[in-house]
Amino acid sequence: MNNTTSFKPTLSLTDATMIVAGSMIGSGIFIVSADIARNVGSPGWLILVWLLTGFMTLIAALSYGELSAMFPKAGGQYVYLKEAYNPLIAFLYGWSMFSVIQTGTIAAVGVAFSKFLAYLVPELGNNYFLFDIGIVKIYSGQLVAIFIIMLLTYVNSRGIKEGKFIQTLFTSAKLLALLGLIVCGFLFVKESFWAENWKTGFTAMQNKGITDAHGVLQPSQWIGIGGSALVGAIAAAMVGSIFSSDAWNNVTFIAGEMKNPKRNIGLSLFFGTLIVTVIYVAANLMYLYVLPLNELAFPADDRVAVAAANKIFPLHGTIIIAVLIMVSTFGCNNGLILAGARVYYTMAQDGLFFKKAGVLNKNDVPQWALWAQCIVASILCLSGKYGDLLDMISFVVVIFYVLTIWGIYILRKKQPDLPRPYKAFGYPVLPFVYILMGISFCTLLVIYKPNYTWPGLIIVLIGIPLYYFAVSKKNK
Repeated sequence: MNNTTSFKPTLSLTDATMIVAGSMIGSGIFIVSADIARNVGSPGWLILVWLLTGFMTLIAALSYGELSAMFPKAGGQYVYLKEAYNPLIAFLYGWSMFSVIQTGTIAAVGVAFSKFLAYLVPELGNNYFLFDIGIVKIYSGQLVAIFIIMLLTYVNSRGIKEGKFIQTLFTSAKLLALLGLIVCGFLFVKESFWAENWKTGFTAMQNKGITDAHGVLQPSQWIGIGGSALVGAIAAAMVGSIFSSDAWNNVTFIAGEMKNPKRNIGLSLFFGTLIVTVIYVAANLMYLYVLPLNELAFPADDRVAVAAANKIFPLHGTIIIAVLIMVSTFGCNNGLILAGARVYYTMAQDGLFFKKAGVLNKNDVPQWALWAQCIVASILCLSGKYGDLLDMISFVVVIFYVLTIWGIYILRKKQPDLPRPYKAFGYPVLPFVYILMGISFCTLLVIYKPNYTWPGLIIVLIGIPLYYFAVSKKNK
């Protein structure tokens, strides 16, 4: 390793947009619509949940444009929180990133890759038991996920050019493939359920199913819901859509490697989130066109895209979706791995993380931080707990988004003379709308789904003693 402490600005607007879109689209859009449909039980609310999530994401992305133009530095959101609040709040965000937000997402996306690889090679799937090491049981799918994570970590340790090539290639491929699937769904499916599904319109329903011997809820009878039950259902439903739309902020972490970051980060946030929002809403409209509501809400293993593809391509639907999800998750993990390490690099530069994480290698990338991230993600793959952790952390992710966007108001008073090449769209109204929506979402989770909240908060709070330990070490 060398002692270089600056990145090379090599990423264009197109590269950055591919990182935004590629990091957002993983396996969620192919799966979570089933859970959303079970929660809200109507086509109208299914689409509204995705539109609400897309609206929130676009507002947040446009708001982050101001912050990225003010502080075009590696670390992105970590830097914004430090400037608006203090190093402790920034550290808690970075700690959450390293312990579960980024690493847990990398693990989940890696295991999703192996899950769909099993359609092609069953011996490489998550149900293929290999051996028991006492603490955990090892399945071949876990080792495949770890291999993919290690491979992409190695590629990104070779330099930013290698990482951006993979990102552009795989993101372009999955956007075209998703668009193709949507178009084929509307044009070639033999039987449409559009009119049948929309008979209920925006009448929210709940399925009073029965639980089978395996503990899986089976469809039975849909009944109307409203009031607090509907509010709780929407909050629970949005956990999936928000997770599927997350990671859009990853591009802010690599500001140090962007050409003209003051302009291009904000634009890439807007273009990337808009593209993904349109694709997600269109995909769900296609699901409603080709699947009856019961099959949309209760597909095998929640694989709604597989169920839809089998209606469109009866002979090859499963294989088509398996390959598409493998391409999607591979590209998604590349973006997550590439971007996340830059946060730990900036924390190390501030003396709040391992010193080696703050050193660039001969290829001008934070190699040590990349491999540290790889190790934690691999451990989470083996533990099998990444899914639970991500459910728990959804609450915390939105809280940090709210804090960051509130930071715009703080910085307007705190540093009014700092140049702002780009200003938050719709300020002060639209950023405040996001804050209200984010707080409402988190409050509803506290009330109706507390199991999604307190574990995530515990993970964050563990960072407080770690912060003071790091500060004491730094001051010695």
